[in-house]
Amino acid sequence: MGISVAFQGELGAFSEEAVRRFFGAAADPVPRREFREVGRAVVQGEVDYGLLPIENTLAGSVVGSYDVLATEPLEVIGEVIVPIHHCLLGLPGAKLSEIRRVLSHPVALAQCTRFLMAHPEMDAVAVYDTAGAARDVAERGDPREAAIAGRGAADRYGLEILVENIEDRDDNQTRFLVVSTGGRRLPPGLERPDSPRKTALLVETDNQPGALVQVLLPFANRGVNLAKLESRPGAEPWTYRFFVEIETDAAAPQARDALAEVQRRATSLRVLGSYARWNPEERGA
Repeated sequence: MGISVAFQGELGAFSEEAVRRFFGAAADPVPRREFREVGRAVVQGEVDYGLLPIENTLAGSVVGSYDVLATEPLEVIGEVIVPIHHCLLGLPGAKLSEIRRVLSHPVALAQCTRFLMAHPEMDAVAVYDTAGAARDVAERGDPREAAIAGRGAADRYGLEILVENIEDRDDNQTRFLVVSTGGRRLPPGLERPDSPRKTALLVETDNQPGALVQVLLPFANRGVNLAKLESRPGAEPWTYRFFVEIETDAAAPQARDALAEVQRRATSLRVLGSYARWNPEERGA
């Protein structure tokens, strides 16, 4: 039996590619429509692991994933980075000059602004997934519709690539976090215990001047690098929680000391987990 991994979207999405890139041939990708459904599938034991996109080099943070991490009892146990190359996909025989509607996920549309601006005759329509957009184009059979998605979606749904590599930059990438629950760790071959580590945290502070600075200073004072800081709405109006990534293992002495000080200064602190920093060469990707 394979390793079941929930991801947001349809088969053929970049998230499915991320599943296979991290877990390899043993992966059994399980599509879910929404990010929260990915988290719920992991928490309820429907799958072994989940994969959540956390940020893109062009579009920035994927805020829905942060909210899942904040509201579900999930642990972050890995990360994977996937190169993203978008294509304009149409029905077989469709002509670029006749395309009037382009469907894709909002984050994908945000990664292809130059192409869309160069084609004002095309209306960009946001849908829940890139591969889902490709499937819808194939099912509706309208030659005036196209999807922005990857080559995998073209192959899966029988579409033609009308234009390839339409992302704004050719170094476009998305980073995903691997999540689990109930203390489930990665299979031994995927743990990479000797790789450089990162740690993800959720922190809440008082709403007063300098509160955020006070919970970040313990890391700076101990030479711990801050890799990511994201603000999201808290449980009460006009309160905020912060997603933080630091470039060390939570068990390292300097991290333990810093976290103990943060615990005293913050209103709440949750360590989401420590994990190996993604290394594509080490994984053979």
